[in-house]
Amino acid sequence: MTLLQEVLEYARRLPGVREDFPFDLDTLTLKVGGKIFLLTSLRKDPVRINLKCDPERALELRARYPDRVLPGYHMNKRHWNTLVLDGTLPRALVEELIRHSYARVLAGLPHRVRAALARGVEEGEAE
Repeated sequence: MTLLQEVLEYARRLPGVREDFPFDLDTLTLKVGGKIFLLTSLRKDPVRINLKCDPERALELRARYPDRVLPGYHMNKRHWNTLVLDGTLPRALVEELIRHSYARVLAGLPHRVRAALARGVEEGEAE
């Protein structure tokens, strides 16, 4: 299993995650409640993933890992990071940042959508 496959499998296990290719056939997005929390190119080498992040934490991570945590490519640079996954970032950190991105997006969803996800109801059934 490749590093990208492992990262995607980890993210897919979070509740209510859906996949989509809204931009092209190369750019995979993982969403919760219809909102993106992880975005990646299926062809980049090394693998890069974009994740939402608290702005202050984003700056701290970029300072600590300047070649591996970058301002979000094609995203709001204040709220998104691009992680370069060449095997040097600690696996626990990558997984924690995936959960952090998921949680930030989840927190921004309307209450009814969050409640439906908590009940295990599919997105379209939350209405």
